[in-house]
Amino acid sequence: MNIQNWVLFIMEQLGYIGIAFLMFLDNIFPPIPSEIIMPSAGYSASRGQLILIGVIIAGSIGSLVAASVLYWLGYKVKQDRMFRFIDNYGQYVFLKTDDVKKSLAWFEQYGYRIVFFGRMIPAMRSIISIPAGMNRMPYGKFMFFSSIGTIIWTTFLACIGYYFGENQIFMQHIFRQASNIIIAILLVVLLFILYRKYQQK
Repeated sequence: MNIQNWVLFIMEQLGYIGIAFLMFLDNIFPPIPSEIIMPSAGYSASRGQLILIGVIIAGSIGSLVAASVLYWLGYKVKQDRMFRFIDNYGQYVFLKTDDVKKSLAWFEQYGYRIVFFGRMIPAMRSIISIPAGMNRMPYGKFMFFSSIGTIIWTTFLACIGYYFGENQIFMQHIFRQASNIIIAILLVVLLFILYRKYQQK
């Protein structure tokens, strides 16, 4: 059974709870991507098995619960202990110390902007919550920007599955274009921030 069939099986058995569970795993365990989970759920909604708004809510809740868990992990655990743990066990969830250190450096430089955009970038959404906790970003602020980014992303993916679920090639094309657009916007924002800092010197 491949990942897509397993995802569909979980949703058929557990419905909205299954979607929330899978999106929780997406943030904790990156090899289970939201790019499969949410479009599959949206496609199920188009066939009348689920309701689209319920799919979006369930997916967002699962993702945000996972983000909270990782945030508090980063908040409570000291950096040296965190890095030792990832060195020893990170391979089992495809997490590397270098990735966390890189996201930590990005967070220290760009703050909440990375939290917002990170919710829509594969791989980054799985680790951006940890440096947010490490840097003691106010939890309310963290959840606000995480929620906005998460709802935008889950809505986009669910709607793609709802309207284009039967056309897999077209869906994949949209995902590629969306990823390119998000990365381009992020680069523009980062360049603008660097420009502002340069102007202030």
